Amino acid sequence: MPRPIRYLFAAVAAVLLLSGCANTYLLENQVQSFSQIATLPAQPTYRFERSLSQQADPTQQALEALADTALHAAGLRRDDAAPHFAVQVGAHTEQVLSPYADPYWGPGGWSLGFGGHHGAIGFGGPWPMMDSYWFRREVSVLIRELPSNRLVYETHAVSDGPLLDNRVVLPAMFDAALQGFPHPPPGPRRVDIQLGAR
Repeated sequence: MPRPIRYLFAAVAAVLLLSGCANTYLLENQVQSFSQIATLPAQPTYRFERSLSQQADPTQQALEALADTALHAAGLRRDDAAPHFAVQVGAHTEQVLSPYADPYWGPGGWSLGFGGHHGAIGFGGPWPMMDSYWFRREVSVLIRELPSNRLVYETHAVSDGPLLDNRVVLPAMFDAALQGFPHPPPGPRRVDIQLGAR
């Protein structure tokens, strides 16, 4: 497909997404999990634990709240008074170069005017906003068995995409990361989560 037409289709799709006209978005996740849990205990309870840096992070409690629903859906139940597991969750978001970036145009150029300095939407070169609003996100879940203090489960999910509300994206990524718990398939796999489905 010629580059200008490819950009046009991509721009229209992103405009629909970010304007709220599209009611669903397929969130693609690359997931890898490792398990040493043979069977869940009769009381699969857990509490959250935090690293030293997480203890100093004022957003960690909110992140744990975003992960809580996915942990419950996986069959775990939070019980700070009598936990069988200790669960540590993490998330990282970084701005990256959009796959729509065009090395022949480079950043800058003219914009597709939907408001703002460069417009609300743009794709590489002539639409620089998509270059600016593309993100790589990663979530992780580590589960230790108490009181042995043995790490029994580790999982990671990675996704990249346009500007979306992390309060919507991160819970879906935790869902993807915990797919198959406690016996996930071996090796890397793709897990798609539909956002905004009605």
